Amino acid sequence: MVRIIALLLAVLGHNAMATENPLLSKSFNIAYQPVQGDDPTRALLDVYRPADAVDAPVLLFWHGGALMRGDKQLVTGLARALAEQGIVVVAANHRLSPAVQHPVHLQDAAAAVSWVKNHIADYGGNPQLIFLGGHSAGAYLSVQLALDPRYLAAHGLVLPDISGVAAISPFLYVEEVAPVRPKVVWGKDPSGWLEPSVSGYISRDKPSMRLIYADGDDDWRRQQNERLAAALVAVDVDAQAVMVQHRSHTTIVTSADQAEDPVVKMIYQFVSVGR
Repeated sequence: MVRIIALLLAVLGHNAMATENPLLSKSFNIAYQPVQGDDPTRALLDVYRPADAVDAPVLLFWHGGALMRGDKQLVTGLARALAEQGIVVVAANHRLSPAVQHPVHLQDAAAAVSWVKNHIADYGGNPQLIFLGGHSAGAYLSVQLALDPRYLAAHGLVLPDISGVAAISPFLYVEEVAPVRPKVVWGKDPSGWLEPSVSGYISRDKPSMRLIYADGDDDWRRQQNERLAAALVAVDVDAQAVMVQHRSHTTIVTSADQAEDPVVKMIYQFVSVGR
């Protein structure tokens, strides 16, 4: 798995260099919180934006990797494609297990939201139009932050500070995922697996959500996305689960690097509604 991720990073980096857009501005490796632990890269984020961005909608996006691996470079193609259409995209890292356990991943993600709220106007983004998103584990982080208000509250933020969530192939019901995952993420005690799950936080007045998953995703993951969307709709939250054809769990994000890609189009339409 580590070798595959390294190869993906190399390919994505090569593609980004080969298709530079002079109208696109990029600011890399910005610290969004003080470094904690041995790896300073986990406290960094990248900003992709149109060079002339003013009050543009913002998408803060986290990479996948089961909360144990991955890097913000994995979403370079998607970030560039959306920025080229007028959206300020922030790709953020977070600390990884086994060096840390829950709730640190969510705490780091909330710190990145706080940085965006306080600083994104300096990069042409509108702090009143902040959307969250991610792929796989990163998508889980985006959804959980928008459902459980405690993490944002630690930074003086509230759920209405989030305009919406565009989550790509997240896992959601941790009590069903944790039994088959390494215990370095949520611990060994099943009594602690419900607290980080979406299960206890489905209620009215939550941000709009788009749950985008692949036809090649595992059945359990597809079912979790559909189940959460239905549960949110049942309490009058604007939510949709949409399946993308001819994609795997990986290619649903790695192939989303052009304006006409269906994933890029769905996220663009969702985020740009507030413009």
